[in-house]
Amino acid sequence: MSKPFSLEGRIAAISVAAVIVGTSIPFALLYFGMDARLAWAAGLMLALPITLFLLRFVTGPLTRTLGALEGGLLNFRDGDFSVSLATKRGDQLGQLTSLYNEVGEILRRERAHIYQRELLLDTVIQSSPQALLLVDQGDHIIYANSSARHLLNNGKPIQGLTLERLLTSCPDELADAIAKGEDGLFGYSDGDNRQTLHIGNSTFVLNAQKHRLIVIREMTRELTRAEVQVWKKVIRLISHELNNSLAPISSMAHSGKLLIKQPGKEEALEKVFDIIAERCQHLTEFTQGYARFAKLPAPSCETVQWQELIDRIAPLHGFTLQGSLPSRPGYFDPVQIEQALLNLFKNAAEAGSDSSSTELEISVNSQGQLLIVRDRGCGMSEKVLQQALLPFYSTKPQGVGLGLALCREIVDAHGGHLQLHNRPGGGLQITIRLPWSKEFD
Repeated sequence: MSKPFSLEGRIAAISVAAVIVGTSIPFALLYFGMDARLAWAAGLMLALPITLFLLRFVTGPLTRTLGALEGGLLNFRDGDFSVSLATKRGDQLGQLTSLYNEVGEILRRERAHIYQRELLLDTVIQSSPQALLLVDQGDHIIYANSSARHLLNNGKPIQGLTLERLLTSCPDELADAIAKGEDGLFGYSDGDNRQTLHIGNSTFVLNAQKHRLIVIREMTRELTRAEVQVWKKVIRLISHELNNSLAPISSMAHSGKLLIKQPGKEEALEKVFDIIAERCQHLTEFTQGYARFAKLPAPSCETVQWQELIDRIAPLHGFTLQGSLPSRPGYFDPVQIEQALLNLFKNAAEAGSDSSSTELEISVNSQGQLLIVRDRGCGMSEKVLQQALLPFYSTKPQGVGLGLALCREIVDAHGGHLQLHNRPGGGLQITIRLPWSKEFD
């Protein structure tokens, strides 16, 4: 099959034809005796429309093809890749339309592939037990999964709402934790149930705008399972300690029994009794530490002047008081809250925060009492932060893991909530929320 003329070839052929026509007609007229000027003028007048007709014959398909290509590219710009062009021509225009169709097919396949991946990703995110919120630069929620809708808005749609409007329907503790935009672990009451959540925040730039991704992880079940494991560990630890003490006591008691029957062994018998007393003392101290946690009495709440609380704590541990004390007195068990604060100050010191960097801030409002302890210690890793409130969990070589757990038990017994999160620049912040008692109101 012969190769079709290219567009340049056709235009060149028309140009040659125009020259031939433009020269042959005047010669023909001269042959019949016409004046030379008139002959050349007539030849030019006849050659011009013939040339225009031939050019129109060539450029007509070109114009139509270019128009079709323009329409197709406009569809591409609008995201429509479904239009294909007819490729009847075998010249360069035909090759151009074929290339356009190939590009359209590639884009259609890529869009279908991206759509399938987005559908898979959306399915995974929607079925995730973690609540996810994507907030744009204007503080509008542009994406939320099913868990977020159920946690924050009783299953109702929240996309398009502002974060501020959404948080008005959430519990105060949850709304406050989300609004702060800080990572941390906190608890709140959902009716009769106690819930523990972990909030993670990250920011990124999308379409030249700053976005914030909020991930809320329900930790109640995990903490329950972890507590079971911790209790098993505690049972093994207690068994180990009991065996370490009871075995020597039993052995020493047997030795003492034999020494009693031998005269002149009073000194050896005294050492036996000293060892038994030392092991009993160790066992007593060991069990008392756990007994204080296991037998925490119900709080005996009373009206407490804040300055009196500060005066009792200050001699026992150094700290810096932030702001002024509220004029309205507090209402709680002063002994238990004092113990909780001392535990927090002790933890801050062990984390490397000196007394000038350890702060206490106290405020009250109609909702309750707020006590915030801040330090500039080493903070906590994400893993430690999620398990810090578990009883007997400790990262210290000689720690028993009762400090924060006892604080949580004290705050829970008051009907309050305890939150902790890392501070920007290093350190930890622990927030204690205590409600007002109905009798006090």
